[in-house]
Amino acid sequence: MDDQEPSLTGNKNRRAVLGAGGFTHFIHDGFTDTLYVLLPLWAEAFGLSHTHVGALKMAASGTLAAFQVPAGLLAEKFGERQVLVLGTLLTGTGFLLLGLAGGFVSLFLCLLVVGLGCSTQHPLASAVISKAYDSGGRRAALGTYNFAGDLGKVAVPVSVAAGAAAYGWQTSVMVYGGIGIVAAVIIYVLLSRINIGSAKTKTGKDGAAGKQSQGWGITDVRGFSGLSAIGMVDSSARLAFLTFVPFLLINKGAAIEAIGFALALIFAGGAAGKLICGHIAERAGILRTVVLTEIATGGGLLLLISLPLDGAMILLPFLGVALNGTSSVLYGTVGDFVDSEHQSRAFGLFYTLGVGSGAIAPLIYGLISDHWGVDITLTILALSVFLILPLCLILKPRLIH
Repeated sequence: MDDQEPSLTGNKNRRAVLGAGGFTHFIHDGFTDTLYVLLPLWAEAFGLSHTHVGALKMAASGTLAAFQVPAGLLAEKFGERQVLVLGTLLTGTGFLLLGLAGGFVSLFLCLLVVGLGCSTQHPLASAVISKAYDSGGRRAALGTYNFAGDLGKVAVPVSVAAGAAAYGWQTSVMVYGGIGIVAAVIIYVLLSRINIGSAKTKTGKDGAAGKQSQGWGITDVRGFSGLSAIGMVDSSARLAFLTFVPFLLINKGAAIEAIGFALALIFAGGAAGKLICGHIAERAGILRTVVLTEIATGGGLLLLISLPLDGAMILLPFLGVALNGTSSVLYGTVGDFVDSEHQSRAFGLFYTLGVGSGAIAPLIYGLISDHWGVDITLTILALSVFLILPLCLILKPRLIH
């Protein structure tokens, strides 16, 4: 029956869950991170200010953040599979509509649709994988899942940028929107074949389904809070940097078509960072890894501002390693502070806090950039990264077992 899921402890089922989750992450990160290529193109096409650019990024990221907890709650009622598929269909439709947009308002409305659809991916795919690997290997599995997302960040923006250069951005985004709709069907088939992510049968007042509807399932509030605070600062810095680094490179003489390649360098470094920092965390510990990556991120940002274009392009993949290294360590630690029955809503809360702060950051830094320029904006951004260091003191005692 559809409402009875098979055991996730078998290696075959666990690998199938990880494969489906990784594919979903690839597609959705392609959607969200292609926006960094499109924002400069829209700014040029429609004469947008940096404040407008920040507002557009906030529309997508803000909606994505706001609906992650509701997505987790819907998944508890209808199942992760149905909600994930619906979200992917909605995102693909949003990209199709972007191809028809004619200015700031229509772009803003379309990005609200995109953000709503993308809100389903992180909490639900993460939760399914986390539950599948509850008996062991969770951090490695989530690291693989995040690596798949980074592959999407590398491949899709470059492809969309190339398509935009050859056929125009409208055609390019509509093609990827169509790919997203096809991907929704594939995700449904993958999860249905192993009967994962279906709606749960209620078992009564004291049964599992009854327990799922109560509370957040956070077993260590202070540990979860500290982890979330670090995630908020890290996400704010990452999303604001990715929004405005194309404008920094353009000021250094980069052509619009080269922005996709520059972002690919950052995301390729980020993909490597997920793997590298995962191994470092296993040897040096979570907090030492976070401190190392944040110092490297802040210092790298300051160096990037001062370098000429060629030097900046060389630095980008190394900066990507540091920029994404922290997030991989944080995601793999969420499950340590949450019980297995509430993974969807707890991951939704964690991502909401992180992406929500990241959604507001581009608008704030856009206002700063319009008044003082991109160089000053990214300098302030670099300094903000160091705020994570004192936050590590809150988390430290919670990681001592």
